[in-house]
Amino acid sequence: MRKSYFLACIAVLVLAGTALAVDLDPKLQAYQTVSGISGNLKSVGSDTLNNLMALWSEGFRAKYPSVKISVEGKGSSTAPPALIEGTAQFGPMSRAMKSKEIDDFEKKFGYKPSLIRVGVDSLAVFVNKDNPIKCLTLKQLDAIFSKTRKGGLEKEIKTWGDLGLTGEWADKPISLYGRNSASGTYGFFKDVALFHGDYKDTVKEQPGSSAVVQAIATDKYAIGYSGIGYKTADVKAVPLAIKEQKCYEATADNAYSGDYPLARFLFIYFNHKPQEPLNPLMAEFIKYIFSKEGQQIVIKDGFYPVSGTLAAEDMKKAGITK
Repeated sequence: MRKSYFLACIAVLVLAGTALAVDLDPKLQAYQTVSGISGNLKSVGSDTLNNLMALWSEGFRAKYPSVKISVEGKGSSTAPPALIEGTAQFGPMSRAMKSKEIDDFEKKFGYKPSLIRVGVDSLAVFVNKDNPIKCLTLKQLDAIFSKTRKGGLEKEIKTWGDLGLTGEWADKPISLYGRNSASGTYGFFKDVALFHGDYKDTVKEQPGSSAVVQAIATDKYAIGYSGIGYKTADVKAVPLAIKEQKCYEATADNAYSGDYPLARFLFIYFNHKPQEPLNPLMAEFIKYIFSKEGQQIVIKDGFYPVSGTLAAEDMKKAGITK
């Protein structure tokens, strides 16, 4: 499986001007408050970004007390309808919009939605902290979670013994947990780890990332997937390999280099008519996200920051000047 264009973009744009560590790029600037900013903002979309959006909102409102911001995170698939219906200004998504979602937006407004890449996430495969598994390949993940097994393994993986574990683990069935279909995380895992295949009917779908992690923490023989930012002391992230090669942990270094196979950008979509200035309140919120303070919040929430080069590029596309 080739590294996708997406991961190549991470390697080029996130690393530009940065070192391989969870450190802020010196090119990122401190946020400077401006006068005349007030009004209301609403964000509807990804559960993965829900806490991140809330933290950004809290920091932004500390600078502009008259601004009111509402954040709702029920899944990435709720973002496009909210933007189309005008019930939200921002639509955070943990996956890229699908062609149909873009087409539906364009039919309504006559132009495509705008987007910014606000951070990088490693989608982690979690097991209980007591599980001795050392590494999994994407083909193995496919045979664990998928009933179609498009990854190429002929045999379904049902027990921990099928993965080579011995002793008490050998005959224990693998208990599967995942997100619901409204989630961008569900879609991303389906596309990459399941090779666009179908989930097994035995996957226990959870309403949020935290619920997945909590379930694995209490189910010794469980496995599931969630953003790395939701990791707790009761679970561990399994190193992953694209093929039967070196396994890579879900770290910032491996996400930035493209070696970790389940790395992804985190997006925020919004409505911006080309050739017209962006609403000042929205523009300032985006500037805050891409500031030193905003990207420090990305690190605080367990994700990885973007570079100053990427931030400048995305702000320019949105028509935002520093």
